[in-house]
Amino acid sequence: MEKVDFKNAIKEYYEREIRVINNLDLDEINEAMNAIYETYKNQGTIYICGNGGSASTASHFQNDFNKGISEYIDNKFRFYCLNDNVATLMAIANDIGYEEVFRFQITNKITDKDLFIGISGSGNSKNVLNAAEYAKEKGAKVVGITGYTGGKLKELADYRMHVDECDMQIDEDLHMTFDHMMMKIFYNLLVCDKLTGENINDKH
Repeated sequence: MEKVDFKNAIKEYYEREIRVINNLDLDEINEAMNAIYETYKNQGTIYICGNGGSASTASHFQNDFNKGISEYIDNKFRFYCLNDNVATLMAIANDIGYEEVFRFQITNKITDKDLFIGISGSGNSKNVLNAAEYAKEKGAKVVGITGYTGGKLKELADYRMHVDECDMQIDEDLHMTFDHMMMKIFYNLLVCDKLTGENINDKH
């Protein structure tokens, strides 16, 4: 069987990704990270959600902050992933409507002490927007993690982590790197200080 040479396509993909990384707005990302850090220090809840691949990213955020960092610190992160409970999602979608699957879960729960993070490649996912709008009505700040042109979520958000690229795979790749980048930085800030500067991840 003749092999296909994918090397040029592989190289082109990662060259595009590198270009997009180099064009990220670090000031915007820094502001969003400060919003997350302030919510953590104030012991607020950080609600996060997305659809499809963005749902997977949201779940990964919760894991990395609630376990990955929080295992080693007394003041734990309080991430709550709104797309993780399948039974709840299906019940809301079936009985009320898919556009309400996230807003319903934060109704009369989210406060001005909390933070809402919406992940949407297009920035126009209606269920994410509905929850973001409700969060703002209740005084909570909103972080929008978006791709393409950012859509309505970018306009609505108080803080932005935007990937300016019209390619869902690259957008989602970099959304995942936001999680790992922040986990590493917050881990170094909160855990390494606690352990007198020693990074226990280096032992694994």
